[in-house]
Amino acid sequence: MKKRIALFAAFAFASLSFSSLAQAQDNVTLRYLASYGGISAHELADALGYFKGTGVSIENKGYASGGPESLFALASGSVDIGSAATPAVLNSIASGNKFVAAYPTNGIDNTTKSIFYVREDSPIKTVKDLAGKSVAINTLGAHLDYTLREALRQAGLPQNAAKPVAVPGPQLEQVLRSGQVDVAAFGYWQTTFEGVARSHGGLRPVFNDTAVLGEIAGGFTVLREDFVQQHPEAAKTFVQQSARALDYAREHPAEVRAIMAKVLKERGENPEVAQYFTGYGVRPGGKAEDRDVQYWIDILERDGALGKDQLQVTNVLYKAQ
Repeated sequence: MKKRIALFAAFAFASLSFSSLAQAQDNVTLRYLASYGGISAHELADALGYFKGTGVSIENKGYASGGPESLFALASGSVDIGSAATPAVLNSIASGNKFVAAYPTNGIDNTTKSIFYVREDSPIKTVKDLAGKSVAINTLGAHLDYTLREALRQAGLPQNAAKPVAVPGPQLEQVLRSGQVDVAAFGYWQTTFEGVARSHGGLRPVFNDTAVLGEIAGGFTVLREDFVQQHPEAAKTFVQQSARALDYAREHPAEVRAIMAKVLKERGENPEVAQYFTGYGVRPGGKAEDRDVQYWIDILERDGALGKDQLQVTNVLYKAQ
């Protein structure tokens, strides 16, 4: 009888331990840094309730001024989700960080793009006129920085012909209108700030990144490889539901603007800018194509930032376990 009780107790303890372990594994919280003036697809997925009942949740740990800062926080373990322009992601992986590009954060196409503005009375008419001029971008070493370099190269100018100046998104319009810079670049993820600036008049676009790069993913949401290995189901759920939110945004833009306004207000930001949200500019299903990554690998190899065949597309993009 005592042996039966002991066996039952051992079985019950083992069952409880297994259940507790399974529960701990099933409930995963991913920490992230938000961006001023907008919401990511995973934030939208959370607002839409897509993570409810999945065992996956996300937690805002503050703001990132740009992609490089986001990747640094990811590498340090301060957050579990990073987000950056593709070249910044590739440079980070090449430097030894074990990251995977989970899904395209945004893309550029005919409706969603980064636009380089000047004041209406500026003598700058084309990219060639940028020689010797200052260009405000949100952060150095990210999408706008590389777009500027590539635009200059295509125009037959040295890549350092213009001087990029790091300026936070909310201040881009101010530094341009006050004459502190000659050009202000509003990123594809900053369409809310761009819309507000455009509504005030007196500005003129010179070029945009779609014209320079073609339709392409602008950047990626990034996860650490060790996180994906430790939580394969959570990673899969996170990517799938975020992609689902990207599709929702394409099909229901008005509803997303309302959600964005609510989220921005809760953060203490200006909810009025949400009316200028134009979408994420990604393909149906949130799918990445090889060109989204290979384009930048080729450029980084050409410029000597990457060694020949140092990175492969298949090793960069997330693959569900």
